[in-house]
Amino acid sequence: MPYSVLDLAPVPEGFEAGDAIRNTLDLARHAEDWGYHRYWMAEHHNMPGIASSATAVLIGLVAQATRRIRVGAGGIMLPNHAPLTVAEAFGTLATVFPDRIDLGLGRAPGGDGAVIRALRRDPMADSFPDDVVELLDYLGPPRPGAAVRALPGEGTQVPVWILGSSLFGAQLAAHLGLPYAFASHFAPGDLAQALTLYRDRFRPSPWAAQPVTMMAVNVFAADDADEARFLRTTMQLAFARLRTGMPGKLPRPTRDLDAEIGPQMRRAVDQALRISAVGDKAQVRDQLGALIDSHRPDEVILTGQIHDHQARLRSFRIAAEAMKQL
Repeated sequence: MPYSVLDLAPVPEGFEAGDAIRNTLDLARHAEDWGYHRYWMAEHHNMPGIASSATAVLIGLVAQATRRIRVGAGGIMLPNHAPLTVAEAFGTLATVFPDRIDLGLGRAPGGDGAVIRALRRDPMADSFPDDVVELLDYLGPPRPGAAVRALPGEGTQVPVWILGSSLFGAQLAAHLGLPYAFASHFAPGDLAQALTLYRDRFRPSPWAAQPVTMMAVNVFAADDADEARFLRTTMQLAFARLRTGMPGKLPRPTRDLDAEIGPQMRRAVDQALRISAVGDKAQVRDQLGALIDSHRPDEVILTGQIHDHQARLRSFRIAAEAMKQL
């Protein structure tokens, strides 16, 4: 089974965006050597702990720093952009790095109301399905007679994925016959129902002859299980701060999480992050295997917000070894 990386270019406390981008390029080079299939970046805005806001730019840097691994967006928040500009950007990337670029599309704004206004978005507009179809046309076969063409872009056939954390994306991906990736790493509630709906309603298309699913899983791996659980507290603490309207840089791990966020918030965070594998290599292998057996994805994409870069590298290396054993 292919296994991939989802990276938000986290900015840890005590560091700056430049450090985060250098860490991303370093992780990408290692991920390629460890057998990861894709390296995806995600669009977020106005968040001091995430350096992947200019997602297409960062994708180009990662593709330049690597040789074989597929690089893409997981995802581009399409309501923030005109389909033509996305087609041109990813068409350019695909022209420079042929057969290596992916385009995952999300429907969320990637930020709050102030971000929506700053991006000049209409908060009442919801043309996502039509925009996806328009984008597919721009990236599809050349259309010499069309009034508007994506140049570069047309003919590149950049693979397009629909991303989702609810049933809407599953229905759209099935209707259009596109691959579907579920954001189970932070919104697992509809995972099983969404995958079932997508598979049941899938209509073959020029982009996919049969359903193709990807499941996102948090991974916190270390040589010692206690250390892995300690590393995980960074993401638990960051998620709690985000939920209470206090996002910041990626926090350092803590030995007393309950004292930091309280047991009630701890339960809510752990519920949201329950699609996770935490422990040493054997434990991570078994937990990943159980998730795969339960949900039967065609691919898993692994993520994990870890403060220390070397510990983050080690976690992804252990996870790759666990996936190879599966």
